[in-house]
This record gives sequence, C-alpha cells and structure tokens, in this order.
Amino acid sequence: MTEGTSGATLPVESDDVPVYPTPRDAKCPFLPAPEIRELLADGVVLSRVRTWDGRTPWLVTSHAGQRTIMSDPRVSANDHLPGFPHPTQAQAETIHERPKTIFDSDGPEHARLRRMLTNSFTRGRMEKIRPVIQQQTDDLVDAMLGGPNPVDLVEALSLPLPSLMICELLGVPYEDHDFFQEHAKVANAREVTPEENGIAMRTLGGYVTELIEAKMAKPEEDVISDLAQRVSNGDLDLAEASMLGMILLIAGHETSANMITLGAAVLLQNPDQLALVRDMTERKPLAATVEELLRYLTIPHLLERRVALEDIEFEGEVIRAGDGIIAPLPAANFDPAAFPEPEKLDVTRDARHHHAFGWGPHQCIGQQLARIELEVVFGTLFRRVPNLRLAAPFETLRFKGDSLAYGIYELPVAW
Repeated sequence: MTEGTSGATLPVESDDVPVYPTPRDAKCPFLPAPEIRELLADGVVLSRVRTWDGRTPWLVTSHAGQRTIMSDPRVSANDHLPGFPHPTQAQAETIHERPKTIFDSDGPEHARLRRMLTNSFTRGRMEKIRPVIQQQTDDLVDAMLGGPNPVDLVEALSLPLPSLMICELLGVPYEDHDFFQEHAKVANAREVTPEENGIAMRTLGGYVTELIEAKMAKPEEDVISDLAQRVSNGDLDLAEASMLGMILLIAGHETSANMITLGAAVLLQNPDQLALVRDMTERKPLAATVEELLRYLTIPHLLERRVALEDIEFEGEVIRAGDGIIAPLPAANFDPAAFPEPEKLDVTRDARHHHAFGWGPHQCIGQQLARIELEVVFGTLFRRVPNLRLAAPFETLRFKGDSLAYGIYELPVAW
C-alpha cells in the first residue's frame, strides 16, 4: 500500500497507487484484506487507492477518521455528483436511472426522506415483532431438523428468515421471494454488466411500483402502504417511493442473510466462543455477541463512499472539492485503537461502537431489525442444535468477495 499521513501520500498520477479493493487472504477470509490490515498496523489514516475506473480516491482507514469524515457536512453521499467513487462500472453507468433516496441525499433533503421511514423501524416497533421472529426461527429449525442431513444453512435458515420478516414488514408477498432474491443478487454483484444491473433494478423497481399502486387503492398495515400514502399526499413521487421500497427490500433480506451465514461459520470455527454462545439464555450477553459478530464480519464491506463538496484539511492533507472518498467499514472495525486485539473474536467484548451499520446521518435505518433477528437466531440455533458442525472442509467454502454484501454462498452443516 502507499504511504499515508504517517509519511508522504503518493501523488495521484503515480503508478504506485495500489488497486482497491484487493482480495482477502483465502486462509483468513473473515479478516479484512491484508493491505487494509497493513495500513492499520502502520497507523495510516489517509491514503490514495486506484479504483476500477482508474480514479484515485482517498481511503480513510481509522475508526476515528471515518467518524470525522462521515459526519462532516462538507462530505456528500450523493452518487450523482462528479467524482463520486462508484463501487462498480454497472452502478456508475446506470446512475441516471435511479432517483435519489435517503441513501444518496444530504442535508434537509436526506432528513425529509429519512423521517418518512424512521417510525417504521424504531427499536420499540421491532421489539414488538420479536415473538414473530422467534416463532419463524423455531419453525425453520424444526423443518431443518426434520429434513435432510446435511443441509445448506443458507437455504434452510439464513435466507428464509430475513426474507420472511422483511416481507411481513414491507407488505411484500413471500411467495415472490425467489424472484426478488435473484434480482437482488444481481444488483449487489460486482462483476455484472451495466445492462444486467439495469435490467435487475428496473425489474425490481417495476415490481415495487405495482405493489405501491395496489396499496394506494387498498392500504394495509405495512411500510409499502406507508409509502403509498406518501405518494397520495404528494410527499413523494412514485419513482422515489419505488426506489425506497426496492432498496429496503434488497437490504432487508440480503445483509441479514449473509450475517447469519457468516456468523454461524465463524462461531463453528471458534469452538471456545461457540461454547459461550450456546450457554447464553439472557438477552444482554446475546446482544453483546451480536455486536461483536457485526464488528468482526462487516457485511457491507466495500461501502461507505462519499465525495468532497469543498476543500477539507484532514490528517495533514487537503481533500479537494470533487475528490472521492472511500471509508471501508471493515478497516474501522479492525482498528486496534478502537478494538484491542481486533483479529481475536471475543463475544464478551463491548463492540457497540463498531461501524457495521455505517456512521453519521446515513447509518442503516433497519439496524434494529437486524439486531433482533441475529439475537434470536444465534440464541436459538446453537441451543436447539448443540452438535451443529460444518459438513464440508472449511477451505472449500465460497466467500462472496465478488459481491458488495460479503457472505458465503453455501454453508453445508450437519448434526
């Protein structure tokens, strides 16, 4: 990697600017890429990297540095602006097809859009559906135990549970899960063409638009109906509402599904930590376990991305207006200044200050739902299936380095 603010940042035109992202070490697939860990070990906060399009945005690696940057109003999440470091060519070339949402708006516009969803995902509202999450988890574990052995945990539990819950909350028919899961997979893939990405997004967008129009005529108690009412009131146009609903649908099942799979895998690889989790019966230690797993695994591993709106002095450098900025969340979550011995999984650690849900005004709006789903799953799975084990060699597992949402494609387990 380049020298950063602990030395002299290499000039933009230098051929020595390293490529980002780089692959993880296949021997340590749960950990950030070796180059990221090297920057953290050297105390480098700010450096340049080269992305797929040849641009050289800034990389902010430290926990404290990311908090500073992601809460600075001079830094924008607007991916329609020149200089924004898009994670893929597909996203860059289809940006004109996507209206702005809470995820890529700033200031008053962002606050206005976020307020429309906040009440749908409060901790209190999510706690009310904890019994439903528990029942769904028990039903899925029952079905798993009554079916083939071994089984793919992704198909048996990881993917169905969050899909069922986000469908319940949004008002999306669960029988459509194969359809939206497949298109969500394409939307999150790094290697698809702009055409493939555009087709997936337009198809999902059309599907959500039809749902909103149906709820405008016949509203129910769900988030899509809330969006439909906003359209009827003139608070949102139909394209904005559709984009919000689509992103909630994608993020609401994909990230939690990957987290369940990765969490199970990493615990099975750390039997001392698994023994602690298996014996947990109270919510408080389970909640701490979830925070540590979120820190350690960091599903949105290639996000957050920003662009500077004006010149910013930071760490002895000047980030110029129009410069792209990448704040890789796994880096902050493995910063030894924030988390001593970060490469050690410790389910008793106080990891609540992690960045797995981002930081600043654009933190994940569905994080409370994710937390409760994970508390229920990890508090249930290993208690009910105490002899759960991997049914394939660990080195044969296929990790999702090619996706914007990190995970494992299949997790064969037996008992």
